[in-house]
Amino acid sequence: MKKLVKWCVCALLVAAAALTLVYRLVNQLPSADLPMNLQVLEIFDEGGCLSCHSADPDVPFYAKMPVAGKIVMKDIDSGYRAFDVEPFMEALAVDGEVNPVDLAKIEKVVLDDRMPMPKYYLVHWGSSLTGAKRAVVLSWIRDRRIAMYDDGLSGDRAAEPVRPIDQKLDTDPEKVALGHALFHDTRLSVDNTVSCATCHAIETAGVDNHQYSHGVDDQLGGVNAPTVYNAVYNFVQFWDGRAKTLADQAAGPPLNPVEMASPSFDAIIAKLKADKPFAKAFAKVYPDGLTEANITDAIEEYERTLITPNSRFDKWLRGDDSAITADELAGYELFKTYDCATCHVGQNLGGQSYELMGLRRHYFADRGLELTNEDNGRYKETQLERDRHRFKVPGLRNVEHTWPYYHDGTRHTLEDAVRDMAIYQSGVELSDPEVGQITSFLKTLTGEYDGVLLTNDNPRELIHGH
Repeated sequence: MKKLVKWCVCALLVAAAALTLVYRLVNQLPSADLPMNLQVLEIFDEGGCLSCHSADPDVPFYAKMPVAGKIVMKDIDSGYRAFDVEPFMEALAVDGEVNPVDLAKIEKVVLDDRMPMPKYYLVHWGSSLTGAKRAVVLSWIRDRRIAMYDDGLSGDRAAEPVRPIDQKLDTDPEKVALGHALFHDTRLSVDNTVSCATCHAIETAGVDNHQYSHGVDDQLGGVNAPTVYNAVYNFVQFWDGRAKTLADQAAGPPLNPVEMASPSFDAIIAKLKADKPFAKAFAKVYPDGLTEANITDAIEEYERTLITPNSRFDKWLRGDDSAITADELAGYELFKTYDCATCHVGQNLGGQSYELMGLRRHYFADRGLELTNEDNGRYKETQLERDRHRFKVPGLRNVEHTWPYYHDGTRHTLEDAVRDMAIYQSGVELSDPEVGQITSFLKTLTGEYDGVLLTNDNPRELIHGH
């Protein structure tokens, strides 16, 4: 009997040693001779990321089995809803530009050691993300992020996913002056009652604080107006991303029948040309005179000046430890812990990707309101089912002043917005102290405009009005 036990123990030890050897053989690091981007690409190839995070997944053989297949297909659906890895891997292959949101998402997954899931790497041994592989990926992400922003941050803060706002952007002062005048000019509307500033007032944090904005004849829009401050940092404009530039965005509201309702830019130009001093001043800057392209270019140039640097959090990022409190710093750490900083990244803490509203729980089912066309988000433009309910992530700068929140303006307080974002996007229920700390952190993001701390002159009662 003792011999049998010894034999079994020896057999188990041999089997364990063999399995360990095989595991190490199939989980070797990529060659150090490869450029770092190709090392990372090889790690993600071996990790099987394309098996779940792509439009055309590499489905494993056991996906056809009755029980296992349901589990696999559910994981694939969930993975692709959360993250499409293909653009990232394509960029890796050519050492091209990487989306900062992709960097942040991958960094968080690697830090948390969440991927690949055990049920995947137990079958696909070579996919396991070893400590050495994790170190390679994290080192590459840090170096890439520092190079991407080149904003002078030092120490550990040089690799933060959130970045400080530029002190100033290069602009043409003469174009800015014209753009300022046009931004506040009601002649862009059909009845001379509505300007860009009507919905995006400079003195009220770049918003109007209504759930839906009022256009000509007091018509209501169907989506909450985002702030114009720091919009220059967005990769596209509007919640559905239909405008690629600030100039494209500026061309939309004047002709929108619910907003400014002008019949054409020709009609707008005719009114502006009738103002001889303005037309003359415009021609000095734009030799070909008043055109749609020149009008929207001037407005874009002005909006490039609407940035709010020097928030307390930016000062902390730049090395001033006294700029924020311990409670606010704890809020930032929670902001990262609960994945908020995987979408709200960069200078504007957002505006760099489209994300699904209701990733972890069905927001629109819980909302209890009839769906509108605006609720379709990016789908309105692409007609791709994956884009339904995806929206451009809003920036969080000055967020304490830009109530109400979400594309539908249904959250009236910052605390409510924070609590529900955690539920619907991260799948966690925050405690009251956690909500308080995250909210405190978000209030450190209020910056300065023209050297003065941004405020909002609107009364809070507007959150209930239309």
